[in-house]
Amino acid sequence: MFVVDTNILLYAAERSFPEHQRCRGALLEWRQRVDAWYLTWSIVYEFVRVATHPKVFEKPWSAPEAWSFIDALLAAPGLGVLVATERHADVARDVLRELPELRGNLVHDAHTAILMREHGIGEIRTRDTDFHRFGFLRVVDPLA
Repeated sequence: MFVVDTNILLYAAERSFPEHQRCRGALLEWRQRVDAWYLTWSIVYEFVRVATHPKVFEKPWSAPEAWSFIDALLAAPGLGVLVATERHADVARDVLRELPELRGNLVHDAHTAILMREHGIGEIRTRDTDFHRFGFLRVVDPLA
């Protein structure tokens, strides 16, 4: 079980990125899995935010185009979306106490890490080295 981070989705989606072919190949492989792999709703919305942003993409996608990409992922047999449970506040409190230096943009990553801990998922596939701050996660760069 693992979570796929936004940057992998973006590289897989956008042909102009040098990482495109390798991330697309990985994502196509994961889409065929019947065993569990995950996204979070915040990762989904971050993907839509970035894919439609004119300062990130030379030719930004429309929101419906970005959502179409997400729809294709959501149809994968093994993909699930992590959501908060009744334990979420307790897990968040524990993680924030363990890492009191978290602030700014790292709060988004913390939300992902908190959901992962809450659901007992220890691996994230990402190119974002900030996830190494969360000692309870195994950070895997699928291009390494």
